[in-house]
Order: sequence, then C-alpha cells, then structure tokens
Amino acid sequence: MSAKRSSADQNPDETTPNTGPGPQQNGLVVVNYGKSLLIEASDGKLHRCVARRNLEQIVSGDRVSWESTGNGAGVISAVAPRSTVLKRMDITRKARPLAANIDQIVVVCAPQPALDELLIDKYLIAAELIGTTPVLVINKSDLLDMDARVALEIRVSIYVDIGYRILFTSALAHDGIDPLAEALTRKTSILVGQSGVGKSSLIMRLLPDLDIAIGKLSDASGQGRHTTTATTLYHLPHGGNLIDSPGVRDFRLEPTEAAELVQGFREFRPFIGQCKFHNCRHMNEPECALSAAANRGEISERRLESYRNLLQWMSDATP
Repeated sequence: MSAKRSSADQNPDETTPNTGPGPQQNGLVVVNYGKSLLIEASDGKLHRCVARRNLEQIVSGDRVSWESTGNGAGVISAVAPRSTVLKRMDITRKARPLAANIDQIVVVCAPQPALDELLIDKYLIAAELIGTTPVLVINKSDLLDMDARVALEIRVSIYVDIGYRILFTSALAHDGIDPLAEALTRKTSILVGQSGVGKSSLIMRLLPDLDIAIGKLSDASGQGRHTTTATTLYHLPHGGNLIDSPGVRDFRLEPTEAAELVQGFREFRPFIGQCKFHNCRHMNEPECALSAAANRGEISERRLESYRNLLQWMSDATP
C-alpha cells in the first residue's frame, strides 16, 4: 500500500482521488477493522472503506451511504438510523456499540466453561432493553451424560419458565443444529458468549461455505484471516444474517437507573408499581413488591439477587 493511500485512509476528507468520488450508494457494514471497514454494496461486492471523521462509531449491521474512490475502496459519508443497537461498556466506562439492526441476541453457553448465570442475565437484560429477541443456546451437549443433562435442564428451567427459548446443541455431534438454523432464518442475529463455548464451531456448522466467505473478506480487506478478533457479519444460506462477536470474559451493561434496569427482567414487570414507595429501588426498602413476590416464590430469589448485584455495580461504576 502506498503512503498516499494510507494518508487517504486516515484522512478521507483531506485527500481526494483525481477522478473524484463516485455517486452515493447504499451499503451494509460487514466488519469494522478499526481504521477501515468492509462494506457490502447492493450488488454483493465488498469494498474497503474509511469513514468521515464526523460519524459515530460504525459497526457490523449498520446501513450506510458511501462513495466509491476506485479500486474497491470508498468513503462512508452517512449512517442510516438504527432499529436496534447492542452496546457494552468498555474499561474506560464508555458505552461502545457492538452491532446494529439486530433482531436476536443468541447467548451461547456450555457445560465447559462453567455456566455463568450473571453473564446470561446481562445479555438477556440487554436484549429486553433494546427490544430484541433473546435465545439461549447450550452448546457442547455431547459432554453431558443423562444425569448431567437433567441437572442442567433443571438449572436453566428458570429461563424457560419466564418465556425464553433454550436450545441444546453440539457442533461436534451435529446435534440441534437444524433447530438453531431454523431459529436464525430470515433474521439478523448476533452470537455472543464466553470464550471457549464453541461459537466458532457452531458457525462452521451453520455456514457450510465459511472458508469461502472468510477468504473473500481477507482478500477484500487485506487484513488477513482475523475472523476471531473482529465482529463480523455473514449471510446465512437460507436467508438472514449472523453476526459473530469475539468471546468475552464479561459483558458490562451501560449504567442505568433502577427504574430502567428492572424492566430488563421480564418476570418482574407485573409487580412494578406495587411497592409502598414510588421510587423503590427494590434493594432492601420496606414493603417492596419484588421482595414479597420472591418470598412467595412468584419470582426467582436468584434473579432478584442478580438485579440487586447489577444495580449496586452500576451505582459504584457511575462517576
């Protein structure tokens, strides 16, 4: 890559090719590599683009307007309004978008590494608050004997009881892949979860032409096959899009007030507004409707404790 091209990548407003920019086109963001992004044009071709400096952070799933600058490159000039956006808080306590215009958040777990209910709750809360459908996938089911499978089903039955869909899968044994593929069809979904739960193996099962897709991304971007380090959008063979995000150790929700956070627990909603105090935070206030419901067994004590731990963390994290 020439020095002149590198300068244009970094400052697209300052360097204009001799031919001038092409007409405005619509595109879909496939992956953001940091300094450059891959955009899929309406004809399906991939283009390496840079974004104008005045734009917000652009992520996989964004719909954008862009102008070709020739040789498979271009400049993004605008981002279309998003229907949904999944955000997470980074170590600097800033909310960063992870993916946009998603219909489903697919939370992938496994017997190994150990199930983390608090992490699951965080993703479910995020899905509820942005208006997307959450799906819980328990992968590596081949590691479970009959007794362990029953024990795990009992453990996650709390999520079934409050209306969440749970699928058991095994990428190794090709078990449960068809129901998962059906759940993803004609939707834009993002796969999230801990490192080591087998998301990459699931994607290989869901996308038979994954190697070809990765090769096209590598050729268009010049970034190499860095598919595990960048959030990437793939087209599913039977319709819909699947966004793969890198595995995480934790997922930090944006700090929010109690009145909003409690809405992320769908089973709590019937009791909201029934507390003695209108500004009840559902911590240890007297005559709290959620505490009473938990005591009666109408909501889970563990889920209520999860809410309280998150609210306390958010209070501590807010400057």
